[in-house]
Amino acid sequence: MKTKLTPTDIDQIKLFDVLSTLQREEILNNSSLYNFEKNERIYGDSEDIKFVYLVREGSVKVGMNASNGKTLIKNIIYKDELFGENIFTPMTQRSEFAEVLKTAIVLKIPSYIFKKIVASNHLFAQKITQIIIQRLQNLEERLQSFVFKKAKARIVDFIKKTATLKGVKIGIEEVLIHHGMSHKEIAYLTDTSRQTVARVLGELKNENLIHFSPRKPSKILIRNMMAFG
Repeated sequence: MKTKLTPTDIDQIKLFDVLSTLQREEILNNSSLYNFEKNERIYGDSEDIKFVYLVREGSVKVGMNASNGKTLIKNIIYKDELFGENIFTPMTQRSEFAEVLKTAIVLKIPSYIFKKIVASNHLFAQKITQIIIQRLQNLEERLQSFVFKKAKARIVDFIKKTATLKGVKIGIEEVLIHHGMSHKEIAYLTDTSRQTVARVLGELKNENLIHFSPRKPSKILIRNMMAFG
């Protein structure tokens, strides 16, 4: 469902705080907010590149499908984070897909507007460059983790990173995370298997390092963030 973008929406997005009044108006007049349900595709691979996206509420996974049927989850996108930003190449079609993890509100910005603003605002261009560089570094860290760390360590790293990014502190040391992913999706993100994820989470629970309900396994309570991992 499409909803109208307002000046207040623009003002609340930190990424846009370096834009001029005219540039904000360009986004306001040419962009829209869309509501997406869980598991709904925002775009698929091989689709024409027409928009850049920003999450206003919820979370989105970005991934790739391999020819052997396997899936690689490249990134999890949270509130006020950009995705679909890889528009500065000769490619005209997506090589990845974006799918909603938790019910989301997403801002769709026409790519020609986005490119125009990047070209005319060096501070905004610096922000976008930093986002792209950070994502490349994250992929490099995952590659190193896959080579040098065992499966359990990679899953622990996933929990810690999610807690650091989006965890809610409960009490003194406890942190609650709601990642919204199935064991299979965590496996894709940690380069393990669904069975391994289930086993490791069970071990961590038995060791009283984390707690989760069988009815809501996507919510994990870390007992002591300082001591975890």
